[in-house]
Amino acid sequence: MLTPEQMMAAQKANMDTLLSLTHKAFEGVERLVELNMQIARAAMTDSADTAKAALSVKDAQELLALQTSLLQPTAEKAAAYQRSLYELAQRTNAEWIQVAEAQMAKAQKDLNTMIDTATKGAPAGTESAVALVRSAVSAANNAFESVHKAARQAAEMADANLQAMAGTAMAASRAAASKAAAAKGNRKSA
Repeated sequence: MLTPEQMMAAQKANMDTLLSLTHKAFEGVERLVELNMQIARAAMTDSADTAKAALSVKDAQELLALQTSLLQPTAEKAAAYQRSLYELAQRTNAEWIQVAEAQMAKAQKDLNTMIDTATKGAPAGTESAVALVRSAVSAANNAFESVHKAARQAAEMADANLQAMAGTAMAASRAAASKAAAAKGNRKSA
C-alpha cells in the first residue's frame, strides 16, 4: 500500500507532468502561429508583386508567361509550408513522447519497487505467487516495448513515405514548369 506521503508525491509528479505537457502544447501552438504569420506576410507581399506584374502585362502572351513563371515558386512555397508543418508536428510529438517515455519508465520502476516492498513482508510459501506477479509485470513491460517499437517503425516508415511523396510532387512541379516554359519558347519562335 502507498502511504499518504507517497500518494501526495505521486499526485505532485502527475501534476508536474501535466503542466509540462501543457507547456509543450502551447509552445507548439506558438510555433504554428508564428509560421502562419510568416506565411501570411509572404503571401501579402507576393500578392502585391503579382498584382503589379499583372497590371504591367501588355498582351495575352505576357500574361501566360507571368502565370508560367508563378507556377513553380507557388508549388515550392506550398511544399515548404507542408514540410514546415510536418516538422513542427514531429517536434511537438517527439517532446510529448519523451515525457511519456520518462513517465512510463518511472511507473515501471515504482511498480517494481512496490512489488519488492510487498514481497519482503510476504508470508513464507508465497514465492510462486510473487514470481507469477513479477512474470506478469515483465510480460506487460515486454508487450509495451514491442508495441512502442512497432509504433516508432510505423512512424519512421510514414515519414519516409511523406518525404518521398514531397520529392515526387516537387519534381512534377518542376517538370510542369519546364514544360510550360518550353511550350512558351516554342510559341515565340514560331
